[in-house]
Formats: sequence, C-alpha cells, structure tokens
Amino acid sequence: MKDYSKLILEAKKAREKSYSPYSKYKVGAALLAKNGKIYAGTNIENAIYRGTHAEKFALDTAVFNSEREFEAIAIVSAGEDPARPCGQCLQDLTEFDIDGRGSLIVIVANLKGKIITFTLAELLPQRFGPKNLGIDVKKY
Repeated sequence: MKDYSKLILEAKKAREKSYSPYSKYKVGAALLAKNGKIYAGTNIENAIYRGTHAEKFALDTAVFNSEREFEAIAIVSAGEDPARPCGQCLQDLTEFDIDGRGSLIVIVANLKGKIITFTLAELLPQRFGPKNLGIDVKKY
C-alpha cells in the first residue's frame, strides 16, 4: 500500500485549526487529488450546533479549485478509536466516485498513531451517486 503519512500529517495540522468550542471535538481532514495536490479541512461549529465537517470542508475547497478526481482522504481525531466519516460526508465523497467502484482510500487515524484504512465502498457499500444517473462529474 502507498505511504499516506504526509496526508495524515496534513490532516493532523488541519485538526489544530478546528473551531469547536461547543463539542470540543477537533477533527482534521486532508484530501489527496489524483494530481497530487492536497486540500485540508477542519470542523467548524456555531452556536446553533450546525457546522461544517472536516471532510466536507476539504472536499468543498478541492471542488472550488476545479478538482474532480481524488485518490485518498485522511481524517484525524483524538478518540481511542479513530472516527469514521458520517453518512453525509460519505455521500459527499460519493459525488466524486468517478468510476462508481468506491475505490477512494479513506484513512482514519487518532493522535496516538492508530491508523485504519478503508475504501469508500467498504464504508458505504450501496452507494448512489452521479454514475447511477449517467452524470460525468468531470464535465462540470
């Protein structure tokens, strides 16, 4: 398997920029585009408990920069068991599951060095996305 240590480090750095005064639960994410660029994101909360998840922040930043194809995402949290992406974040990642196979590598890690790797297909096996509708997201 490819070495994703740099991606995990970038997610860890992003975690430190978290704005999470309510939950105190900091999360960082780093998304690797197929061209090698990395887009980081962190969770941002507000007083009405509506916020942005780190994975969504990283994905939105990448898409804003015209990226459509991704290789891997790393997510870093502080718990004993590294946090997996929520269902909404998995669905957001599915939007850019270009081949429809769910081959995006999803790496979850904690601050103690525990690392678990999945594919998007393992975390969301029955995905529904653009491929089901005949949409080529690379055109947009």
